[in-house]
Amino acid sequence: MKIYTRRGDEGQTSLFGGERVEKDSPRVSAYGTLDELNSVMGVALTFCRNQKVKEILSSVQHQLFTAGADLATSTKREMDRIKETDWRYLESIIDELQKELPPLKNFILPGGSPGASCIHFSRAVCRRAERLLVNLMKVERDVNSQMLVYLNRLSDLLFVLARYENILEGGKEKIWQKEN
Repeated sequence: MKIYTRRGDEGQTSLFGGERVEKDSPRVSAYGTLDELNSVMGVALTFCRNQKVKEILSSVQHQLFTAGADLATSTKREMDRIKETDWRYLESIIDELQKELPPLKNFILPGGSPGASCIHFSRAVCRRAERLLVNLMKVERDVNSQMLVYLNRLSDLLFVLARYENILEGGKEKIWQKEN
């Protein structure tokens, strides 16, 4: 199989099911940002040293493929979709990790260890994907509503996971302070 098809040379791409859309359509922007998020999480995996963190990131990477396929497919078509059990799973991980973290009393600046820094970057990309999904949902009705809940929980998980990785690796959380 050739990697290039030449079908996108005019600025269009195919959704699952064959429908042709512009490459800058809100739908393509949303699932393209999920692809970017998955790639950034792959970078985070190379820097994270804790096995538990790596397993969580890897699991989420697999879910993100389902999420991208979900967005690239009409909800009228039967397929594996992001569902409530997926975001509930993220909540359970958040709850588990937070038990091991000191309470958060201030805003913290993204950073710390290399792994935590990459996870913070992943969180920012996830938030962008969430904003693009909201935009998509304003212009198209054919979108799985569970996806929005999932991305919201995923950004929360990535925040908690960055703190967890940072603490395990001895990175110091920098407290945000207003500059005078």
